[in-house]
Amino acid sequence: MGRKGNWTWAMFSLVTPKLQLWIRGRWCPLGLTRLRKKAECHFVNGTEHVRYVLRCNHNREEIVSFDSDVGEFVAMTELGWPEAEYWNSQKEILEYRRGQVNSYCRHNHKAFQSFLVIEPEMIVYPSKMAPLGHHNLLVCSVNGFYPGDIKVRWFLNEQEETAAVVSTGLISNGDWTYQILVMLEMTPKHGDVYTCQVEHSSLQRPVIWDWNRLMSLSSVELSLPES
Repeated sequence: MGRKGNWTWAMFSLVTPKLQLWIRGRWCPLGLTRLRKKAECHFVNGTEHVRYVLRCNHNREEIVSFDSDVGEFVAMTELGWPEAEYWNSQKEILEYRRGQVNSYCRHNHKAFQSFLVIEPEMIVYPSKMAPLGHHNLLVCSVNGFYPGDIKVRWFLNEQEETAAVVSTGLISNGDWTYQILVMLEMTPKHGDVYTCQVEHSSLQRPVIWDWNRLMSLSSVELSLPES
């Protein structure tokens, strides 16, 4: 994504536990010297906490930075002291940088949000091991997806089940991704096949996970240590 002026490009990178937006440009604000800059937008839990950081480099060394959580420029080296002192004396520059949290970071967050999708991971398992004919709870765990809009459905022998379905609702993982547990109350019979189906914007087609009593027993037997 390009912008006019000193900004040259921007990109998203998902880094646990934050989502970061980097913007590179030519120069830091004009103080006593001209410095290369790198600006960053850090997002935690969407836009619950947004942090704007401007890093200014001279000969590839960071000498001064602005952190919106601090609210002013801070010298990182002795060479950066005159720069920090000058910029902190300029009220308009400080107000502009503090305002970047909303006018730049939050503003661009909305634009990039539509491009960011992360595929969910899923697994199906019974809440406990029980023989045929005994009541149990089958859990469909879906984790690590973004955005939060997701559809999880249960089927028994290809017929959708709705009455006995219980969900935790969306749970935030704290790194922009979500998880959800969708459970089906069931009493399995011989030959029954239960299917969890997940639909999400990151998937080209719905993903399904089949489960039956025989599969569950086989997985348990395979996990037993050799005598």
